[in-house]
Amino acid sequence: MALLKDIKTARKVVRTMLRSRRNRRRVAGLMDEHPLPVPGSVSIAVYFADTKVNLYQMRQWYAPLAELSKRFPVAIIARSPSSVLALWDEAPVPTVYLRRVSELEQFVAEQPLKIIFYVNQNAKNFQMFRYGRMWHVFINHGESDKMYMTTNQFKAYDYSFVAGDAALDRLSYKLWDFDLKKKAIPIGRPQADHFAGELPYTPDDRTVVLYAPTWEGDRDAAAYGSVESHGVALAKAVLASDKHRLIYRPHPRSGVVNAEYKRANIDIIAAIAEANESDPSVQHIYDDGKEMGWQLVAADVAITDVSAMVYDRLATGKPLIVTRPISEHAEIDEGGYLGACEWLRADQAGDILAIAERVQFDTEARERLGYWAERHFGDTTPGAATARFHEAVESLVALWHRHAQIHIGDRQVTEVDPFEDDDDESPNAE
Repeated sequence: MALLKDIKTARKVVRTMLRSRRNRRRVAGLMDEHPLPVPGSVSIAVYFADTKVNLYQMRQWYAPLAELSKRFPVAIIARSPSSVLALWDEAPVPTVYLRRVSELEQFVAEQPLKIIFYVNQNAKNFQMFRYGRMWHVFINHGESDKMYMTTNQFKAYDYSFVAGDAALDRLSYKLWDFDLKKKAIPIGRPQADHFAGELPYTPDDRTVVLYAPTWEGDRDAAAYGSVESHGVALAKAVLASDKHRLIYRPHPRSGVVNAEYKRANIDIIAAIAEANESDPSVQHIYDDGKEMGWQLVAADVAITDVSAMVYDRLATGKPLIVTRPISEHAEIDEGGYLGACEWLRADQAGDILAIAERVQFDTEARERLGYWAERHFGDTTPGAATARFHEAVESLVALWHRHAQIHIGDRQVTEVDPFEDDDDESPNAE
């Protein structure tokens, strides 16, 4: 058994290595079409050292970055060949491929970088942290009550942009000796100002149910995924109704750890295809697209796991149900919205239609939702979060200029990274 596991691991390593080499060859062939920015032209960069599997973390920032680029020159720094290939194809701002630390060092020397944004906690972020004379700012890839939202790694950054009062309270409670007033800057959820998109179905009188579960997690404390425990029964109940339409948007990493979780995901996708084949007019949706936003606005009722999707939906102020993890070890912070949300236990999944109808039309539930939306995001008026995001950036840029004048004439020294040739293509996800 152990030998078989070793063989599978070895095959996976070889496949990863071959895929990485193929991607590097493709990148080399496209470099002329994507030249480096002119020296002195980039003042804000987003550092993304992860692989394509975690590109969803970048995608949700596309629209806010495109809007920000109207005020400041913005670029994305990619370290992985698989990521840069996708970013070149889809990102709304320029992407530079800096595989080696020596290339990163040259870019830093040539560009007047004032702010570096980070959307995750990849270990390779520390290869960028070495550089001073710029603000290192954690912007994360979502607002939630996951354990990931209170990691002590927040202290590594000069500043963190957070959503609102709930995030400030969360950090204050969890982190010791963290300068909350100085280091954490509330900006709301600027992504919510861009929730839009063309519907992949023709609207009718059906109630639209969005089921957007997360993946199974790589440890017990983060086992929030519901596809295996809730998903199959939930999906079957919605698909069996002639009054409902299902939008199923699973996390892109669903099933990477647990084979049974993967099988449940496949079963739901197959059930959707079968229902549409039986009656094309129902237009149930399996959504694995890159665009995120229209789903949250279009759905009459949303069902999510404990994840950032809870709070993206919360920002819309529309009915929401959260699946209760079956793992007793899954960490749930019920000091915030999760202490007042509409929970769905695994044994209730088959009754989802009745529960959804109650949540959709219950006055008390809707008022409670509105209270928590304001607590998590502050002013949710369209455009308010974008304005706060821009104000935060402008404040840090102004602060950078003040420091630059004070320290003019100083010289920055860097060191050689012994891991600069690291070609690790393995995922590092949260």
